[in-house]
Amino acid sequence: MTNDVKESFNHGAPPAPAALAAKVRTLAPSMTRSMQRVAEAVAGDPAGCAALTVTGLAELTGTSEATVVRTARLLGYPGYRDLRLALAGLAAQQQSGRAPAVTADIAVDDPIADVVAKLAYDEQQTLADTAAALDTVQLGAAVGALAGARRIDIYGAGASSLVGQDLAQKLLRIGLIAHAHTDPHLAVTNAVQLRSGDAAVAITHSGSTGDVIEPLRVAFDHGATTIAITGRPDGPVSQYADHVLTTSTARESELRPAAMSSRTSQLLVVDCLFIGIAQRTYETAAPALSASYEALAHRHNPRTR
Repeated sequence: MTNDVKESFNHGAPPAPAALAAKVRTLAPSMTRSMQRVAEAVAGDPAGCAALTVTGLAELTGTSEATVVRTARLLGYPGYRDLRLALAGLAAQQQSGRAPAVTADIAVDDPIADVVAKLAYDEQQTLADTAAALDTVQLGAAVGALAGARRIDIYGAGASSLVGQDLAQKLLRIGLIAHAHTDPHLAVTNAVQLRSGDAAVAITHSGSTGDVIEPLRVAFDHGATTIAITGRPDGPVSQYADHVLTTSTARESELRPAAMSSRTSQLLVVDCLFIGIAQRTYETAAPALSASYEALAHRHNPRTR
């Protein structure tokens, strides 16, 4: 990430009250334990914490005033005063009838109907959290870079590679040159060929997948515009990303690994990118999409004898 983008990420507009809980869920895993206590307290009882001074919240969470302020800044607020205002707003929203979300883990003996209900709830929450926390300024910049790119390389590993393939297929159907690389060696050797005017997208929930970071670094060093889709915006991948798009994830459990919910949020971001690009390139995208439909139409119609 460039210095300007890092500055924007760290000191942009504070998140809206509705995005606070999503921000906590997204960033808590990368916080220190003392900062987690502060984050969990403000997300769990916004009304109570809104009434506390910085000293009071530090005492409540067994931390220090400095830790409270650092947590507020990591969550996107310039200082504790701004966080208190957001907490008051969130408390007002909840009191108006919006119940706080409660997630139940899937148990090994759950009836299948309960599994369906819990998965549906978790995925809805993941999508809502991702939408609430997604930086639309960064999203718009990423859309612009991809829409005007001469060539787009996409990197992902494991479940993230499936998301990368989905993005590549979508872009190809509107006439853009896009390739999803799953082999880390080929990803790097292709990244070497990128230049200014090209773009590279890295998809990694952890933000620390070496096989994804290495080709992105090479693309970055060769002048391509780089984009990271990640659940850890403070992870190593962001060092080489011009634009960072943050995803959320549901709470991980034994029967629901992070790859499941991260894929859901990544696909939402990919769809947002695709629609934004299609809007920007409509004059060429629409005919290309129609041509791709026509080319496949005979495969979907019953054969006549």
